[in-house]
Amino acid sequence: MVQMLAQDLVRFSIFRNLSAGQISQILPLVDLCSGAQDSYLFEQGDPAEYLYVTVKGEVEIRYKAYDGPVMVVTRVKPGGIVGWSAALGRSNYTSGAVCLEDSQFFRICGGSLRRLCAEDPDTGEALMERLASAVADRESYKHSQVVTMLTQNGTGRKPSEEGER
Repeated sequence: MVQMLAQDLVRFSIFRNLSAGQISQILPLVDLCSGAQDSYLFEQGDPAEYLYVTVKGEVEIRYKAYDGPVMVVTRVKPGGIVGWSAALGRSNYTSGAVCLEDSQFFRICGGSLRRLCAEDPDTGEALMERLASAVADRESYKHSQVVTMLTQNGTGRKPSEEGER
């Protein structure tokens, strides 16, 4: 079972090209878990405990501003990361994550991951670089979505086209 899990881990970019020693350090931190269709992995504001790597299925990341409707930030498919707030040491998740279909995940406790990074800086640096890359990809997607909403201002036109300055 442990060998199969190691082989499964390295299929995903966050773990790819790590040494066998680094993978053996990570394996005890990883659980396989599942989420049923329409169930929440976590809701916005919940304590940020776990980082999830999507193995199977699809997850929708949702954000609700205090005074606005729920926005779909992105959809995460296999290989994608959900719950990165836990890895960054944030106290709460900044968005919610709902399973769009029956899904499976590698789940890692954020505190355990941060301890590993502190104890083994080489492994920590490698993991954090990969996590940062995944976060940057998502942030640029969210950023472009927000820019589109703002520039269209609900009319389909840019604010400058409406005389706004």
